[in-house]
Amino acid sequence: MIKKIPNVNFNVRVKDDSISGDNPFKWEIKSTAELFENKKVILFSLPGAFTPTCSTYQLPDFDKLYNDFKSLGIDEIYCISVNDSFVMNAWAKHHKIDKVKVIPDGNGEFTRKMGMLVEKSNLGFGYRSWRYAAIVDDCKILESFVEKGFEDNCQDDPYEMSSPQNILKFLEVNSKVAV
Repeated sequence: MIKKIPNVNFNVRVKDDSISGDNPFKWEIKSTAELFENKKVILFSLPGAFTPTCSTYQLPDFDKLYNDFKSLGIDEIYCISVNDSFVMNAWAKHHKIDKVKVIPDGNGEFTRKMGMLVEKSNLGFGYRSWRYAAIVDDCKILESFVEKGFEDNCQDDPYEMSSPQNILKFLEVNSKVAV
């Protein structure tokens, strides 16, 4: 059975050219329907912006491989994390990310409804997302890539299944999923 992504709204800060000054952004509500309907998307989630694995490998590598994913029929790549929009936007700007779109799940609602919310109080993080990725077509999850060891306060930070290289290889081998 194919699982659908949860229907939630995200509070997102978006650039508005009509606003002058140092902070030319406004709040917008983006729904999962608005982001995922009629699109084939790679969604990946991670414990937090500015954390080592997420910043060194996962986010930058998805951005670098964006055109390879596009050539296999992917319309968008979204990165979601249990962080607010200010943090997600600053993180993308810091890494000069211009292809992958970041989605703030500040309250963890989407992550909780995906069944991926874990406690990371051992690191002082509170509740965060377990690291995973999914191929989503018109709001339906076609394939999931969940890191091993899912548990609260996990001592490790596994990163293999949800890597862009692994997902790209999967799509190349399973071209019927990509197109």
